Amino acid sequence: MDAQLIWRDDFNIGVDIIDKEHQRLFKIINKLFNFKEEEKDNEWICQEGIKFFKGHMVKHFAEEEAYMKSIGYAGYEQHRRIHKSFQEHTLPALEQELERTEYSDSAVEHFLGVCAGWLIGHTKTEDLAIVDKHPRKWENLLPSEEITAMRKVIVQLVFDMFKLESQMISDAYNGEKFGRGVYYRLVYGNGRDDKILEVILVFEEKLLINTVGQVLGIKTNKLDSMLVNAARHTARQFVGRVMEHFPSMDGYELKEENLLSYDRFQKLLEKEKLQVSLLFNTGGAGYFAYCVISPHLLEQGVGEPLEEEYAMDKVEQYLMRRNKTQDSDDSRLKVLIVDDSLTVRQSMKKLLEEDYDVSMVDSGLAAIRAITLNRPNLILLDYEMPVCDGQQTLAMLRSDQHFADIPVVFLTGRSDPESVRKVMVLKPAGYLLKYLKPDEIKKKIDDFFITRNESGMA
Repeated sequence: MDAQLIWRDDFNIGVDIIDKEHQRLFKIINKLFNFKEEEKDNEWICQEGIKFFKGHMVKHFAEEEAYMKSIGYAGYEQHRRIHKSFQEHTLPALEQELERTEYSDSAVEHFLGVCAGWLIGHTKTEDLAIVDKHPRKWENLLPSEEITAMRKVIVQLVFDMFKLESQMISDAYNGEKFGRGVYYRLVYGNGRDDKILEVILVFEEKLLINTVGQVLGIKTNKLDSMLVNAARHTARQFVGRVMEHFPSMDGYELKEENLLSYDRFQKLLEKEKLQVSLLFNTGGAGYFAYCVISPHLLEQGVGEPLEEEYAMDKVEQYLMRRNKTQDSDDSRLKVLIVDDSLTVRQSMKKLLEEDYDVSMVDSGLAAIRAITLNRPNLILLDYEMPVCDGQQTLAMLRSDQHFADIPVVFLTGRSDPESVRKVMVLKPAGYLLKYLKPDEIKKKIDDFFITRNESGMA
C-alpha cells in the first residue's frame, strides 16, 4: 500500500514552533512509510519510530505545553492528559505488540496506522483548539437545544478537519444502511457512578477513504487495516472534541471501543434508545451518522472490546468478517421490510436473510429515508400502520420518479374481498397475507424474483 501523510496549509495553527514541529512529525512518519514500502527491516523501522516518539515527540509535547501555559490556555490540563495517555498507554501497548509478534507486517501496519491516525486527529482537533480555531462552547443548553448545537459542532469540525461541507439530512436516523458501512462504537464512563455514555459513528466506506485516506495519501478504493486504525484514532479525537462542548458530557473518559457488524449495530439499536441520532451528507464524499446512547447498564456481548494490546488482530478479523459479509450482500437482492410490528419485522428478516440482503424500518416515513440511502429491489410494505400507512407510503413513492419503479408488495392480515380490492387498486406488485406459513411466504418472494428475472426486470 502506497501511503504518505499529506501536509496541507489548514494544518497550520499559526504558532511557528508548533507548526514546524508538526511538519517534522509528518516527515518522520512518511520516512517510516517509505522504509516499509521499500521492504526494509521491520524491526529497525519500528525501533526507529518508537525511539522518535519516545524522544523527539516528548520534546514537542513539552514545547507545546509550555506555549499553552504561557498564553493561559483553558484546555491545558486536558491537552496534557492526552499527551500523557499517548506516551504512557498507547505507545507502550504498540511496542509490546510489535515485540510479541516479532515485528510482523500486520503489526508494523498497525503501529504506523495508529501513529498517523493519532497525529491527524490530534493536530486537527486538540492543537487547533489552542488558538481557538474550533467552534465555541455552548454553555447551559436546554436538552432541545443541544441537538442543534451538536449539529453545528459536528459540521464545523468536519470542515475544520477535512474541508468538507456537510449537511444534516435527518435528526432521526434509525440505523438505515448507506453504502458499505463501518460501525464504530465508543463507550465512556465518568468515574463517579455506573452511568455510561455510548457514541456510535457510522461511516460510509468511501467517506473514510475520502478523508483519513486522503490525508494519508492512500491510493485505494477499499479499506485496509492501516486505514481503519488511522480512522479509529482520528475518530477518537473527533468525538472528544464534540463532547467538550457539552456540560452534560463533562468528565467522561473512554473505557471501551468496538467495531460492530451491521447486525450487531441493529440489535444494539433495538435494545437501546438513541438520545442523539444525526445523519449527515458531505456532498458526494459520503454519508456518516453520529449517535449517542446513555443507558445506566451496558448490555453484554455487543462486540469484543478493542483493547490496544490486541487491536491489530481485532481490526483484521473485523475486516475479514465485514468483507466476507458485504461481498455476499453486494451480490444479493435487497429487500426492505416496512412494518410497525417488531415481531413481524424480525420474523420476516429471519425468514429471508439467508438468501437476501434484508433491511428493516418501522414506519412509512422511515422507509422513504431508507430507500434514499440504500435502494432496495423489493419493498414489503405493511398496509395498516399508524401516522403514515401503506397507501400513503406507496403514493409518496409513486410520486417520485426515482422511486416509482421499485416493486412494492403489500403485507396484510386481511383476506376478505373488500380489503384485497383496497390493496390492489393501488397497483402494487402484489400482496402477501401475514398469516401464511413461513415457507409459503418465502416461496412467493422467491417466485416473484424468478419471474422478474425471466422477464428481464430484476
